[in-house]
Amino acid sequence: MAIGIDIGGTNLRAARISATGEILKRISEKSAPDPELVLGRIADMVHQLDTPEVAAIGIGVPGRVDARRGTVLSGGYVDLASVALAQRLESMTGKPVTIDNDCNMALTAEVARGAAAGHDSIVMFTIGTGIGGAVAEGRRIVRGKATAGQLGHIAVDLNGETCKCGRRGCVETTSSGTALGRHIARAGLGPEITIDQLFARDAAGDGTARGILNAWARPLRAAIDTAVAMFNPDLVLLGGGLGGAAHRALANAPALAPWYQAPVRPALLGDDAGVIGAGLQALAAETRAPHASPLPQPPALPGRVRPAVPARRAVLVNGIPASGKSTISRGISERMGWPLLALDTIKNPFLELLGGADREFNRTLGRASYAAIWSLVGEAPAGSIFVVDAWFGFQPRQVLEDHLKRAGVVETAEIWCHAPGEILAERYRTRLDQRLPGHPGAAYIPELSELAKRAEPLRRGPLFDVDTTQPIAFDTITAWLRTTLAS
Repeated sequence: MAIGIDIGGTNLRAARISATGEILKRISEKSAPDPELVLGRIADMVHQLDTPEVAAIGIGVPGRVDARRGTVLSGGYVDLASVALAQRLESMTGKPVTIDNDCNMALTAEVARGAAAGHDSIVMFTIGTGIGGAVAEGRRIVRGKATAGQLGHIAVDLNGETCKCGRRGCVETTSSGTALGRHIARAGLGPEITIDQLFARDAAGDGTARGILNAWARPLRAAIDTAVAMFNPDLVLLGGGLGGAAHRALANAPALAPWYQAPVRPALLGDDAGVIGAGLQALAAETRAPHASPLPQPPALPGRVRPAVPARRAVLVNGIPASGKSTISRGISERMGWPLLALDTIKNPFLELLGGADREFNRTLGRASYAAIWSLVGEAPAGSIFVVDAWFGFQPRQVLEDHLKRAGVVETAEIWCHAPGEILAERYRTRLDQRLPGHPGAAYIPELSELAKRAEPLRRGPLFDVDTTQPIAFDTITAWLRTTLAS
């Protein structure tokens, strides 16, 4: 076993870690800007956790770290560059000490037993007081000459604020927790407002809250797109104390270029990631040099069976009537080989058999057909991917979320189909004689035109926008879906 230590700007965390990454005991202390004080507190925590079975100590350090040499090159919010951290702690404890950037440690843990398990190529951003970064290729941390992976210093605004690294407009200056506080202050809100309150205000239609969240999330999206263009990863993870919130905020800042897209998911291990990864790297360093060692393979965790295949996923082909959903969904299904479930395909046989339905009965059948779709999805084998064709705005959002949960759908990608209202009206008018009794008739056309002005996508995950007045770029759509869902 090993002791893993995570040095943060607010807290120092330490834990005794098993060879499979299980936390056996944990403690924490307050952090401090004084490096000597931090070193003393770390030594005290090691003393509390140490046992004869502990073989090594690993420490995740904010800032630039040369893991091969065991030195801190420059600090973050806790600057330990002036302290021979590894050497002094080895002298104090008699145990070998491995140090690395704290985000590298967190990614090590997520690969071993978190959100990146089973993936080979991963990019990770940690969103907290600042923004850290880490990259793994072939399950190995990419370090370059020494300090590769400083993703918080991807420039997103060359005329932006000065970063502590000396450049302007690094994503850390726009999308960290510190930056979020600045966005809130500039909008005239008090420092007491929380990220959850911002999301609640945004959901209620508060334009100020939406502006703050967009100012925070959109530069992060640009940085993610840049990292994807550079590394072409299987997966992008968002960790740190604000990783989950950042993932949620990105729903309003979708990737704009299909070339630069990869699944973006929140990390799973939370504050435990740093200590778990530090412990695992310390154990790996006992047998091989840290820069050459692959990340630990996912262990068989106590009380947990890792599924052989992923849970169900769905492509939500969304749009109001006459928006071109059917053409898009059929094209995706044919090219990808994924089964298609369309609301009208399920509903129309009932309209044919029952006949004489009015609009209210049509709506009732629509709700029942919607439920039937997700019941069918829920009965499918784990790992299935479905194409679901519907206007998802016809019922409250929570209805969809409940269906997805019951069906075991853990990931969705949305194709948003749209066209100007006058185009939709003409399409609907020309198809009136093809619609079964029970569907709205010509009287619905003015309502459809108005709906086109206010209809919006769900934005619950990755989003691909399709203007159906233009030629449909199925190759681009399917390439995006392969990147987003099929990896």
